[in-house]
Amino acid sequence: MNTAVEKKPRLTTSAMIASIAGEGQRVKAAPFGKALVELAATRPEIVGMTADLAKYTDLHLFAQAYPERFYQMGMAEQLLMGAAGGMAKEGLIPFATTYAVFGTRRAYDFIHQVIAEENLNVKMCLALPGLTTGYGPSHQATEDIAMMRGIPGLTIIDPCDALDIEQAVPQMAAHNGPVYMRLLRGNVPLVLDEYDYQFELGKAKRLVDGDEVLIISSGFLTMRALEAAKALQADHIGVGVLHCPTIKPLDVGTILAEVQRKPRLVVVAENHSVVGGLGEAVASALLQNGVQPARFRLAGLPDAYLDAGALPTLHDRYGISTEALSARVKAWLK
Repeated sequence: MNTAVEKKPRLTTSAMIASIAGEGQRVKAAPFGKALVELAATRPEIVGMTADLAKYTDLHLFAQAYPERFYQMGMAEQLLMGAAGGMAKEGLIPFATTYAVFGTRRAYDFIHQVIAEENLNVKMCLALPGLTTGYGPSHQATEDIAMMRGIPGLTIIDPCDALDIEQAVPQMAAHNGPVYMRLLRGNVPLVLDEYDYQFELGKAKRLVDGDEVLIISSGFLTMRALEAAKALQADHIGVGVLHCPTIKPLDVGTILAEVQRKPRLVVVAENHSVVGGLGEAVASALLQNGVQPARFRLAGLPDAYLDAGALPTLHDRYGISTEALSARVKAWLK
């Protein structure tokens, strides 16, 4: 008896840094860089700063448009954050970019002491958050939210797609105080425009409703949650999705209302370690307010140093691909 085995295409090294967009999915190129260039035309106090990564954080567009307002700080993340704090003290609004692992892990004390303690108007936009690169623990910022949530007064944004980013940039600039945004760069998926969505700093938004499951999500896991919701319809499983682009301050009121609205399995899905991220923030909010869902599960990354490899393979392995998330939800329902 011959059994045909379907062979998946062999993934190349480029898949380690591939876009998170699926094949044929709508994308927008460099939404952060373009939004910042547009905003800076009417906000002369905005400056752009980076640690040798302008091209890889889309800040090169700002550098081309406003070379006199662009500062290349070299591979020195502590200097980047310290100098951004100094510029903010002089009345400027620095948008500082680098990779999330370098901006958080290497420069944490400078963010904590120089920027946040004095509530300075620095906007940190740090790329490759969570599992958006296959280059292993040296480049995977799987614990950045846990670190940054501990800083008093720091606003944290985890956008889903290009629309989220475009709309978040002017609201970040208008907000008085330090902001950390997990940056999606390059060709970023465009998803939320199909759901009559508008980004509001500090607000969670229900995108779809469902009777069996409520997925509370942030970042590109909201995209995965929406895809999983469509896939699970085939099994007559109704999945609601509540998008929480602002991790801190958390929109506790909306989360409580959605959880209490009907008895459902509640799943928190995030591109971050299950330690210290959105899942634990939601769990804490529910417990402190005496709200107990029928069932509660975390669909985040494991508390581990993750493997290197092709992103599609890693997303399957660690449960954050559409197929893996759908399978986890079905298993939890049983």
